Amino acid sequence: MKDKVQTLEELREQSLAGGGAKRVADQHKKGKLTARERIHLLLDEGSFEEIGDLVLHRALNFGMDKEKYPGDGVITGYGTINGRLVYIFSQDFTVFGGSLSETHAEKIVRIMDMAMKNGAPIIGLNDSGGARIQEGVESLGGYADIFYRNTIASGVVPQISAIMGPCAGGAVYSPAITDFVLMVENTSYMFVTGPNVVKTVTHEEVTFEELGGAMTHATKSGVTHFVAANEADCLARIKQLLSYIPQNCEEIAPVYDYEPKDESRPKLANFIPQNPNQPYDMKEVIRELVDQDSFFEVHENFAENIVVGFARIAGRSIGVVANQPSVLAGVLDIKSSAKGARFVRFCDAFNVPLLVLEDVPGFMPGTDQEWNGIISNGAKLLFAFCEATVPKITVITRKAYGGAYCVMNSKHIGADMNFAWPTAEIAVMGAKGAAEIIFRKEIQSAADPEKKLQEKVDEFTEKFAHPYGAAARGFVDEVIHPEITRTKLIRAFEMLQNKAEQLPRKRHTNIPL
Repeated sequence: MKDKVQTLEELREQSLAGGGAKRVADQHKKGKLTARERIHLLLDEGSFEEIGDLVLHRALNFGMDKEKYPGDGVITGYGTINGRLVYIFSQDFTVFGGSLSETHAEKIVRIMDMAMKNGAPIIGLNDSGGARIQEGVESLGGYADIFYRNTIASGVVPQISAIMGPCAGGAVYSPAITDFVLMVENTSYMFVTGPNVVKTVTHEEVTFEELGGAMTHATKSGVTHFVAANEADCLARIKQLLSYIPQNCEEIAPVYDYEPKDESRPKLANFIPQNPNQPYDMKEVIRELVDQDSFFEVHENFAENIVVGFARIAGRSIGVVANQPSVLAGVLDIKSSAKGARFVRFCDAFNVPLLVLEDVPGFMPGTDQEWNGIISNGAKLLFAFCEATVPKITVITRKAYGGAYCVMNSKHIGADMNFAWPTAEIAVMGAKGAAEIIFRKEIQSAADPEKKLQEKVDEFTEKFAHPYGAAARGFVDEVIHPEITRTKLIRAFEMLQNKAEQLPRKRHTNIPL
């Protein structure tokens, strides 16, 4: 029986065997680990069980019959992370550039099928140049087989993709279907067509980093959810992410020990600025409300006017969706709506309760937003909240204006509990805009229009810019002092932990994509 490899040094020696020394050395020079080293660092020590380590490709053309390597460029199997079962594949760039062959794909498909049957997460460590050209349609068919499994597994088991090197062509579409994508700065890239093809077709001069680097996809496209400084950091983030989510759609996330103590947060009492137009950092509010050091932000660098991420309250996982007043005043636009909707749908699929912190002045106006689909994209976030059946709690900290009030998990679309701080303003629009419309003629005919406008703004503010009207109608369950918000949330989530709600029977929904 082959001995288990226990140390990184032994793994390096094994990688050097078989004539691949130069290729492995090149990996290390680039700051990259080998496929086995990555598995070793990610999984619990000694837990990895490999499947298909002797598989060989079947290609005979272009001299491929003379170049065969056991495993065919991908290591597949299962193991544990913090004692929890996971299935994993790790592509080996030192073998044909990690390119996908028919047998390479079959190995990945097999562990995906096993993950589905046994209800455990799938982790892909992707490092592939795309389809293996020498195999033609067989490799393309292999990609389609993987895409199909990604889709069928979606919402059944968590799927996590780490991009550990250059991934091009078909190699990027499987990660795009999965739940979370991680990239490594300076060494990982994703693009459908590379810089050379781009230059030939569109005459654009662009670098690998500009076209498909980690920060490009973290800030511009939103394809990647996390950017890591190096591969070890990337693997550590996968472990951290898994700690917030369950094994599958039938289970709940791990619950951590928590000892109740004084849950009041006096710092929140004076957090909202006196000036309603002055920004503040909603992330600081989040950190005050959740368990210490438990907030794990997702999509940190993309659409920063909305904040999403995982946290714990009294040891239990929750998903947080919050408007960010310090960026674009927390307004909802195309990117933030899509970002929020995607996260809400993940949490709902995997039994993660939702906390919504609301301070939203409305939707972003302008031709750019309208022409690029703010209507259908805003509807994605609305649809996601309406469809979600997990426990959903909203806290309105300040502004809740217009249609954005409805969208941000209002009572009307299924929120279980809605709290408001005394600083909350729930209205169709801001006081100044409303006064200009309602009292337009009166203001225009006044001897001092500016003075009259201010009078009407004050009148509207006194009547509508508070949470008590909404509370009187039952649209807000309770107006609470900010410092007791954490206590209220702990009790409310505990009350809702056995919530059971079923949607009407259907084949599936038709979200406005």
